[in-house]
Amino acid sequence: MRERRKTKEVKIGGLAIGGTHEIAIQSMLNVPSLDIAGNVEQAKRLEEAGCQIIRLAVPEMGAVKTVEAIKNAVSIPLVADIHFDYRLALESAAAGVDKIRINPGNIGEDSRVKQVADTCRQKGIPIRIGVNSGSVERHILAKYGRPSAEAMVESALYHVRLLEKFDFEDIVISIKSSNVSEMIDAYRLIAKQCDYPLHLGVTEAGTERMGLIKSAVGLGSLLVDGIGDTIRVSLTADPVREVYAAKDILKSIGLYSKGAELVSCPTCGRTKVDLITLANRVEERLREVDKHIKVAVMGCVVNGPGEAREADIGIAGGNGEGILFKHGEILRKVPEENLLDELMFEIEKL
Repeated sequence: MRERRKTKEVKIGGLAIGGTHEIAIQSMLNVPSLDIAGNVEQAKRLEEAGCQIIRLAVPEMGAVKTVEAIKNAVSIPLVADIHFDYRLALESAAAGVDKIRINPGNIGEDSRVKQVADTCRQKGIPIRIGVNSGSVERHILAKYGRPSAEAMVESALYHVRLLEKFDFEDIVISIKSSNVSEMIDAYRLIAKQCDYPLHLGVTEAGTERMGLIKSAVGLGSLLVDGIGDTIRVSLTADPVREVYAAKDILKSIGLYSKGAELVSCPTCGRTKVDLITLANRVEERLREVDKHIKVAVMGCVVNGPGEAREADIGIAGGNGEGILFKHGEILRKVPEENLLDELMFEIEKL
């Protein structure tokens, strides 16, 4: 893994990103913006799942009340997602939002951008410039012929200069595309041209299955390159699933310092237990574990402890029974029906 890209530090409420800080996990509320109770309930579930930044669409003035309610209900930072009406950004700032996401090019004349920048500077609120393949300005599209990686980067830097013109540099940038290769190219290009923190994401990634695959490829490629300061896994699913997916992507490359990592074998003809069901049950139980450990679920006693020697704790199936092992050393035999409970008991002791 390459050295982490050096960026400016940006504070979003009580959370700092960029610099030497860990990569933060973000998700977005998908309850109708005027449904205050529904958004508050979902925000609480996201916080409990480990989400570190929540984004809320603010399409109309009535949604500003939802901003206030969420801020009173959770302790993690809240981002207001603004399009077209700069007054929504101003009112969200007054309501206590921690960051504002805008595309400066779609909120009108420069004087409006200046008002947003001035307000955010006074209140210490950062701005995320959000560019995607569907929001590139016409004059830039005319130059490149399509929303290519180069076009999206030029659009993002155009907006950066617009904010910098008004002495605002508390900036985060995202350049998203549903095309994974172009998304990767765009982030690699902009990473060389500025030192602002980058929020990574593959937009419109799809259902949970395909969205996770596309996000793992796109985000993972950049994170291994040392690029990225916050991430969102966009899924057509419950936002809590986005948080779980983001944590799993970070764990897979050693960039998440909390929670357990699960390794399990793909099964073969030697497997004598229902390993698929067992592994899924272990995975769900591990959601509650904050310890930074590696847990193995293996299909047979023959290879289990050896192949999973690097695991802190593990189980391997047999014929009606299994074994518990720790760093490759067998602890004891356990009846098959007790394997999960015995594993969790040993995890609690670690």
